[in-house]
Amino acid sequence: MATTVEQLNETRAIVDQPASHRRYKWSVGRVLAFMALLLMTFLFIVPFLWMISTSLKDARVASDGKWIPDEFVWSNYTEAFSFNDLWGQWWLNTIIITVISVIGGVVSTSLVAYSFARLRWPGRDTVFSLVLATMMLPGIVVLIPQYILFSKLPAFGFQGSDNWINTFLPLVVPPFTGSAFYIFLMRQFMRGIPMEISEAAKIDGASELRIWGQIVLPLTKPAVAAIAIFTFQGAWEDFMGPLLYLQSEKLYTLQLGLRQFEFAAGGSVNWAWLMAGSLVIMLPVLVIFLIFQRFFIEGVTLTGMGGR
Repeated sequence: MATTVEQLNETRAIVDQPASHRRYKWSVGRVLAFMALLLMTFLFIVPFLWMISTSLKDARVASDGKWIPDEFVWSNYTEAFSFNDLWGQWWLNTIIITVISVIGGVVSTSLVAYSFARLRWPGRDTVFSLVLATMMLPGIVVLIPQYILFSKLPAFGFQGSDNWINTFLPLVVPPFTGSAFYIFLMRQFMRGIPMEISEAAKIDGASELRIWGQIVLPLTKPAVAAIAIFTFQGAWEDFMGPLLYLQSEKLYTLQLGLRQFEFAAGGSVNWAWLMAGSLVIMLPVLVIFLIFQRFFIEGVTLTGMGGR
């Protein structure tokens, strides 16, 4: 167990160490891997740069194929949100759904992972295998059964609806049931925490719930950050869920709002406005990742998913 703790501390020290202080031994394999990463970075960043270029063009020449506009039209970023008065409501709807989803995802995932990693009960490994097996089921397969189920569940007048359709419930309740991938991620991290810590807390009279909330959860901040970022990105950028369940325009999210650009110019897409709006809506995801990228990388690395 001491060896595990030492390895955990060494890995964290490597992650925390400034990149300038690390020593890398270059080899043919590392050079090829570095070149492959550069190529992949280029492939990913080109569409982003094209979005920026298009968002600064005049709408009449947005598809001219030029990378550098002849004239930078900064007003696109304000005019993009002027054609509809509901943008403020759509921002609020998206924030509400995303915040509740992140809270539900982190709480449910950490509780289930704690049970699989720290508790001993009959059939634990079998149940965990079944949980992992659900990852092989494509989400598109369960869309119709889920829709039928949500259309039968009573909403008790929530948001003026008799069932879950046309409410936020189908978007905010499922995260509270956990995710197989996030459970696996959190479980792997919790297994690296020495059991002696929990046993010492039990001797002092702490319950399992208190050990989870006051001891284990604070020690899993990197994994929690990784799961929170994944959940935030998934909820913020979700298009299919709101498209299926939200029918009232006042309940739309930002992703559905972007679809309204198709009708903003009489049926033809205003690509300059669309790219400007997409960049602004994408900005929170980029900011959240940049702020918490250190915890995100550490969480993925220490769970054994970083190729170490």
